[in-house]
Amino acid sequence: MRRRFFVDRFSGKRAVLQGDAAHHAGRVLRVAPGELYELSDGSAVWLARVDSSTRDAVEFSLLEQLPAALPKLETVLALSIVKFDHFEWAIEKAAELGVAEIIPLAASRSEKALVAAAPKRAARWERILFEAAQQARRLRPPLLRPLEPRGAAFLQSIAGSAGGNSAPRLLFFSESTEAPSLRSALHSPAPVPASRVALAIGPEGGWTDEEREAALRARWVEVSLGRNILRTETAVAAALAVINFALGE
Repeated sequence: MRRRFFVDRFSGKRAVLQGDAAHHAGRVLRVAPGELYELSDGSAVWLARVDSSTRDAVEFSLLEQLPAALPKLETVLALSIVKFDHFEWAIEKAAELGVAEIIPLAASRSEKALVAAAPKRAARWERILFEAAQQARRLRPPLLRPLEPRGAAFLQSIAGSAGGNSAPRLLFFSESTEAPSLRSALHSPAPVPASRVALAIGPEGGWTDEEREAALRARWVEVSLGRNILRTETAVAAALAVINFALGE
């Protein structure tokens, strides 16, 4: 299976890979003239041939347009800030598993120092998402939203901001032993077929009662991944794998 690269745009029958991506392709992957790769600009995919490769740019000729269907399921992940190595592992796997948007969330029990430092990590997080989505041969990387500082208020606002048939199915992941399983929640019929799903996953200390009550008032469905208490990054990978299996392609 051919490797895929993201490019800024297609220009006629040509495209150019520049910057860090070109350096990685030329110096690490050692792409060479004549080799074939796939290129995506976020909306179209082309089979392309390398014409030249330098430290700063890889130039391609476009040969054939390829199918570029968007996934039928759009997933939004509201992920509480946790230790950055764990958070970054989680968003990398979320990108590989097809998440459309990631919203870093300052939950009440997120460490304040991490929340304060999070905006400075945005460029690094976008690079992680870019590289993971490219490796997974996605059409485009996930959208990284700005840090959401409002905690409980945010859980209410995301529910109220989407109306009509486009409203997402809202899943609030909880450590409560009384919460229904994710499996049972996904088996329950929805008012309309789910094409959008929003997940809210808490920090290592769990959600506060205020956050839980705010989510339930806003019609989030409280769900559990089982009796075992999972790390935040484990919960992300497990939840997305189950949802993709149940609702995706």
